[in-house]
Amino acid sequence: MTLLLLASTLLIGITLCYASVCAVSPLGTCRKCHGFGFATTTDRRGRPKRGKDCRRCHGHGKRIRTGRHLYNLWLRIYRDGAT
Repeated sequence: MTLLLLASTLLIGITLCYASVCAVSPLGTCRKCHGFGFATTTDRRGRPKRGKDCRRCHGHGKRIRTGRHLYNLWLRIYRDGAT
């Protein structure tokens, strides 16, 4: 019983920590471009240069977190149902 209690407490703690991170900072860095907003390529001499804008973050370097996205969907459904 204590192992089950410990696992459930740990799961609730991780969920609350992630919810607080989503509330404080709803945007995280893009995983594809690492926050640059564009892909880095090299020219013929091997020097890095700016590539195309990132398609995931549209060149901003920031993306909405998954938890915040789910919260926004829930809130939109709740507001549409209340009217």
